[in-house]
Amino acid sequence: MSASSNSSKIKFGTDGWRGIIADDFTFPNVRKVTRAIASYLETAYTKDRPVLVAYDTRFLADQFARTAAEVLADLGWTVKITDRDCPTPVIAYNARHLNSAGALMFTASHNPAPYCGIKYIPDYAGPATPEITDTIVANIEAADDSPPSSSRDSQISTFDPKLDYLQFIYTLLDVERIRSAHLKVKYDALYSTSRGYLDTVLEHCGCELESFHTYRDVLFGGGMPEPKGEQLVGLVEVVKQDRADLGLATDGDSDRFGIVDEKGNVLSPNTVLLLLARHLIKNKGKSGAIVRTVATTHLLDNFAAKYGLEIYETPVGFKYIGEKMRETTVLIGGEESGGLSVIGHIPEKDGILADMLVAEAIAYEGKPLSQLVEEAIAEADGPLYNKRLDLHLNDAHKAAVMASFTQKPPTEIAGIKVKEVGRKDGVKLYLEEGSWVLLRPSGTEPLIRVYLETNSPEKQTQIATQMEQLIDRLEPVAV
Repeated sequence: MSASSNSSKIKFGTDGWRGIIADDFTFPNVRKVTRAIASYLETAYTKDRPVLVAYDTRFLADQFARTAAEVLADLGWTVKITDRDCPTPVIAYNARHLNSAGALMFTASHNPAPYCGIKYIPDYAGPATPEITDTIVANIEAADDSPPSSSRDSQISTFDPKLDYLQFIYTLLDVERIRSAHLKVKYDALYSTSRGYLDTVLEHCGCELESFHTYRDVLFGGGMPEPKGEQLVGLVEVVKQDRADLGLATDGDSDRFGIVDEKGNVLSPNTVLLLLARHLIKNKGKSGAIVRTVATTHLLDNFAAKYGLEIYETPVGFKYIGEKMRETTVLIGGEESGGLSVIGHIPEKDGILADMLVAEAIAYEGKPLSQLVEEAIAEADGPLYNKRLDLHLNDAHKAAVMASFTQKPPTEIAGIKVKEVGRKDGVKLYLEEGSWVLLRPSGTEPLIRVYLETNSPEKQTQIATQMEQLIDRLEPVAV
């Protein structure tokens, strides 16, 4: 076994393993993880089903993918590798559509350019469950990291996953309704895998389109492949300047969405979830449960109650939402970090479809997007005000904070009584008046994330201030 391999650094998070290229994300470690995945495949599938391999636009991602394909072929699997970089929802759809043994996707999603990652997507087209990833992780230590013993290129072929995915997406959209609206759309690909996909769908739907950054840049233009405010400054400007109906973007592997309204406001994922839940019910006559993570807005709960729908709260990670989508009929499932899926779609987040559903909502209503947002929030008895604090703490401080809040949670925060404590994922304090606070430690970074939601900006500030003070006081004292 090669000395360059370091299996102790290989840790699977909420969505696969990610690492820094040439540090821990190396070719030997890719071979090791691929063999660990293959050991799982041996127990779950027969070798008459192909394994799919795909990759995003990152540096060396295509070469890492080819390496994995060669390892799989050497182990006797037939491998189909995408002919270019590919969105995660697209390879996930094809994993089911092609009756595969699942797919390996090389991506670090919205992480900075130095990172790459690998995740396994089973044949049900959603994130691997903890049981599957635990099995893969258990296989890593014994897995070999050496190059394949033989070349079996005849068992590796390339394929284009695009056409079948697009044909499926069109069945989920009212294409003619969008065409009739003649929407003016600005699209920033952020150098991501959605180029050639989202712009193709927009043009197919008759939108007047201007696109930006629709080429591969492994440094993502010096920014982050994340469709948040600081990355969308240029998109905001062109939307306002040209009076477009909306601006659209995706993250690096296109499973997260970015939406800008006609006034240049970047919509939060919480807002988009609310908007689309209303659209699916009101305009498309759909029904089903609403599923959200512990960190996602409770306005969705109000909306579910208003329409008599089930509401489910899951731990953070779309794999839990995907699992619920496979168990019951889900109208919409999503998370505050920017991922969602809807009824009739695969149990995987899809930024391309999310973007198009927002365009469809405008087409149905014939109103500006900002007005649709106001109406959706009002119907859910909002607004509520959300905030996330990323508090950088050393491991000892982090452990002390979580132990204190777990064992003896506060009875009130900012003068608001705690009426219930949830421990589904981290510690969640359900306060009176519909407010809540969630503490969740990062599994990969020395920080604690504090999420909160309340009914006024003043209370938001008071809760955030008190939480920071409480956490600061809990720092372990050095002896």
